[in-house]
Amino acid sequence: MTETTQRQTPPDGAYAPYTPRSPEYRLAVDALRRMRQELFHDAFAYRPMPRMSVDGPVTRRLPGRMRHYAAWTPHAVVVGAGLVAMLVAQRNDNGGLSDLLCGLFALIPVLLTLVRPVGAFWVSLAGTAASAVVGSSWGSWPWLPGSFIAHLTVLTVVAIRTRPRTAAWMWVATAAYAFFAETAFGWGHYDGDAPAMLVVSALVLLAVTVRHIRREAEQEVTAQQTETAHERSRRTLLEERTTIARELHDVVAHHMSVVAIQAEAAPYRVENPPPELEKAFATIRENAVAALTELRRVLGVVRAEDYEAPDAPQPTLADLDALLANVREAGLSVDKVVTGAVRELPQGVELSAYRIVQEALSNTLRHAPGAPARVEIGYVLGGLGLRIVNGPAPQVTLTKSTHGAGHGLTGMRERVSMLGGEMTAGETDDGGYEVTVFLPVATVEGTT
Repeated sequence: MTETTQRQTPPDGAYAPYTPRSPEYRLAVDALRRMRQELFHDAFAYRPMPRMSVDGPVTRRLPGRMRHYAAWTPHAVVVGAGLVAMLVAQRNDNGGLSDLLCGLFALIPVLLTLVRPVGAFWVSLAGTAASAVVGSSWGSWPWLPGSFIAHLTVLTVVAIRTRPRTAAWMWVATAAYAFFAETAFGWGHYDGDAPAMLVVSALVLLAVTVRHIRREAEQEVTAQQTETAHERSRRTLLEERTTIARELHDVVAHHMSVVAIQAEAAPYRVENPPPELEKAFATIRENAVAALTELRRVLGVVRAEDYEAPDAPQPTLADLDALLANVREAGLSVDKVVTGAVRELPQGVELSAYRIVQEALSNTLRHAPGAPARVEIGYVLGGLGLRIVNGPAPQVTLTKSTHGAGHGLTGMRERVSMLGGEMTAGETDDGGYEVTVFLPVATVEGTT
């Protein structure tokens, strides 16, 4: 057995043996790198404060011109806070130029937050130090009253406009400045306001951070709800299309079976048919059987494992009276009106018309129980017209039914779109609901 010992090779050009860095060292280096990224990289970049949205419950009620001015409310608040800080800073015992300079040192950083937020923080620290030198600082150190208000305002505005991590580093830099000022120059002053600044600023930054986190959480929840609603809508659409495909599969399969059977039986109905006719009918039957096989193979994927093909043929408008009798037994008062010359339509059109009426009456039972309904069927030139309307519900329910909400209209629209028709649905003037559909039917030459 051979024992192998692995040695760590020092980097090229290293004269001393290579030693791995400790986790504490890497953590400190990473922290300094993040601080440089947050507070020094592009600190004085131009980032103007955006205007406030005027879509809130209060601002949307304002007149047009007042809404335009209301969008500048955050800017006005910042300027007002800067003016307050300037007025407080000018109340020094020195007077004259000293008051003017202290007022400017308090006002400029606050105004700078409107265009260069991170740079305004450094200007505020510099203005704090300059005010302590120019003004009368025997009563408070290291922040004069005006500088205290200005720096707290700057911290708040910059924290609102940036990320929570930037706010944390600003508080660390403020604490470092306070510790240095108290240690190096804090002797001989009547009172120190560094603890008050750190405590108040920490509470303010914490509140702003919580606000940021809550807003991000709300945005994430809203995005997830939107995505969930979109996926639910897509799933509903696919389910409706699958249902339509199943029904049409049964209709087409029935017709193809009839074609195959008739093609097989046709030669026996003619005495001594010519070979060409027998061959033509055999070809028709073979093609019908092949088409039926391919149809079942392709459309069979839309069938669920527990789906069973109906024994009876798919319903048509001739079965509408039985449907109306069923809904009347369920408590719905419904009338049927037929206009135009009743004629036989393609089975796909009649099936879709039957399903549309069925779903519209089901929606009436769910959402307007006890309301009278009316089904109008119009056989017109070039198509079939449907109108299903119900009146307002006798009793208004406080909780709206969500069973199948939106699924019925989706299925109706899919059927109408499949046939190239038109559909409108909406509330009526009396508080009811109306569904109007037109299904085009190609006219055959020679028929009326």
